[in-house]
Amino acid sequence: MKLLSMKQGNENRAGIVIGEEVLDVSAYLDSRGVLIQNKPHEIMPDVFEDALAVYRLGIEKFLPLVSRIETDQTHADECREAGMLLPLNSIELNPPVLVPGKILAVGLNYAAHAAEQNIKPPETPLIFSKNVTALIAPNQAIQLPHASEQVDYEAELAFVIGREARSVSAAQAFDYIAGYTILNDVTARDLQAREKQWVRAKGLDTFAPCGPWLVTQDEISDPHALDIELRVNGELRQQSNTSDLIFKIAQLVEFISQDLTLRPGDIISTGTPSGVGVFMDPPVYLKDGDQIDIKLAGVGELHNPVKGRARR
Repeated sequence: MKLLSMKQGNENRAGIVIGEEVLDVSAYLDSRGVLIQNKPHEIMPDVFEDALAVYRLGIEKFLPLVSRIETDQTHADECREAGMLLPLNSIELNPPVLVPGKILAVGLNYAAHAAEQNIKPPETPLIFSKNVTALIAPNQAIQLPHASEQVDYEAELAFVIGREARSVSAAQAFDYIAGYTILNDVTARDLQAREKQWVRAKGLDTFAPCGPWLVTQDEISDPHALDIELRVNGELRQQSNTSDLIFKIAQLVEFISQDLTLRPGDIISTGTPSGVGVFMDPPVYLKDGDQIDIKLAGVGELHNPVKGRARR
């Protein structure tokens, strides 16, 4: 399934993509009363605001509903008339997870990206954190900061943690993953070079565009065989395949979860391929009016404009 969060008026709503439409899960549950009978130990979210809420309740519980909409034209029409089945191109997307506890990312995790820097691949994963306040939605603008003159892009496959994980083995890693999405690890290169640690360089406001939705594992047979590309103003800058990842997803979960608890909704971004602006000759950085488009096979597309520095 493709699970998402969207704006409906002043509310955040959870949705399920069905073809070229989106089922407003929040509205459907409100209209039908209690759709799913929970066991005593299960927690029913008070509000369905994002993909994580749908996932935690159990995507298998929504399969009959999705199947009925796909096969029963009368029921689908009723949902459309009631405003519960919406055209996909009409909705305003949120990030798939509204409030992740953590956004962690991996440095130098594509062999070609290490090669373009003439750097030996790391022996263990290089993990850093991006601030949660950097998270923005598809189509939302990346705001150029006052603190940097060298803002760069990084297209990445990301995955979302589905249940609490601590000291998880690689063999068990996929049991803890809710699904996959795209993250643009926007980076201030001058801050990164000058400050020697990456808290500000990677974590400024709007530096973590994410989306368009969460694709559950059943739709991705092999997350290490996905074509990924990034274009700036239509020009191809990054083009690779996740097979080039040095540390695979299971290895990352095992490594990161050692003595560090991962919780549902945490986002882990797996690294970027070669082709970033800083290593072009000469270097090319993002500017006001640029358009960044990322495509990840099997997952979707993430689009974000770049906006000039705001007035102080």
